[in-house]
Amino acid sequence: MENRKKSTTKLGICEKIHTIQAFYPITKETMIIDGKSIAHSILMEVLEKTKTLTTKPRIVDVLLGDNPASLSYIRQKGRSAEIAGIDFELRQFSADTTEDELLTIVEWLNNDSNIHGFIIQLPLPPHINTNNIIEAIDPRKDVDGFTSQNIGKLFLGTADLVSCTPKGVMRLLKESDVKIQGENIVMIGKSNIVGKPLSLLLMNAGWTVTVCSKDTKNIAEFTRNADIIIVAAGSPGLVKKNMVRPNATIIDVGCTLVNGKIRGDVDFEALESTCLITPVPGGVGPMTVAMLMENTFIAAKNQM
Repeated sequence: MENRKKSTTKLGICEKIHTIQAFYPITKETMIIDGKSIAHSILMEVLEKTKTLTTKPRIVDVLLGDNPASLSYIRQKGRSAEIAGIDFELRQFSADTTEDELLTIVEWLNNDSNIHGFIIQLPLPPHINTNNIIEAIDPRKDVDGFTSQNIGKLFLGTADLVSCTPKGVMRLLKESDVKIQGENIVMIGKSNIVGKPLSLLLMNAGWTVTVCSKDTKNIAEFTRNADIIIVAAGSPGLVKKNMVRPNATIIDVGCTLVNGKIRGDVDFEALESTCLITPVPGGVGPMTVAMLMENTFIAAKNQM
C-alpha cells in the first residue's frame, strides 16, 4: 500500500503543533484532505482482496450517447478498475435507444453470470424514465447502490452495496482522522444520490445530523455552529468564509462546470487556510470511484 501523510485533524493542529512540527512544518497543505491519495490506497486494498477470489470481478458501464463529461468519468473508472484488479467494460449505445430496449439490456446484464456488477450511466436521455431503469437492476449487481431494495437496507443499516459517494465521504472522514463522535454535523443537500443516504449513514453511525438545503432560511446560522459541514447542493460557492467557524471540517461534494472549470459548493480559496477541507476536483470524486470498485468486489464475492 502506498505511504501517505494523513491529514491533520482540527484538534491535532491546535493541541499537537509542536509534535507535528518535529516531523514536518505546518503549511496550508496540511489542511487539505487528499482524496486522490486515500482513494489510491483503497484501490490497492481492493486489489489484495480480489486476489482471494476464484474469478476476477467484472463490471460493465452502460452509456447512452457520447456525453464528453460521462466519457471522461468512465475513463477514470476504467483506470481505477485496472488498479483494483477488476475487469471493466464500457457498452455504449445510441442516445435514441428506447426505454424498452434499455430494459432489455438491463435484463441481459442481470442474467449474465460473468458480470458481477453494472452501472447505467446517468443522466439518461429525457425520453427514458430513470426510476424504471434503476428498479429493473438486480439488487445483487447494483454496485451504485441506487435500487429501492438497497436503499431500504441502507435505511435499516444492513446494506452490503451502499451508494458510492456517501460511502466515500464516510471513509474519507475515517481515513482523515476527523473526530466525529459528539460533533455537530450539518448536511447541505437532500438528493437521493448523496444527501439522503449520507444522512442515514451518519445517523446509523450514532451521530447527530442537521439536514439543510441551499434554500434553507438563514442557513449560515446552522453552518456557523457546525464542527463538520458536508455540502452537496450543486450550487457553486454556496458556502462562504463568513458562514464557517475556524477549524471546522468541510467535505465538498459539489461538482459544477463554471466557465470551463469544475467548481465545488464551497469558496475553497477563502477557506483552505482555515479549515480542514476537500478540494474539487481531487477530494470526494476519487473516493466515489474507489467505493464503486469496493462495491464490485463485494458483489462478486457475494455472488460466488
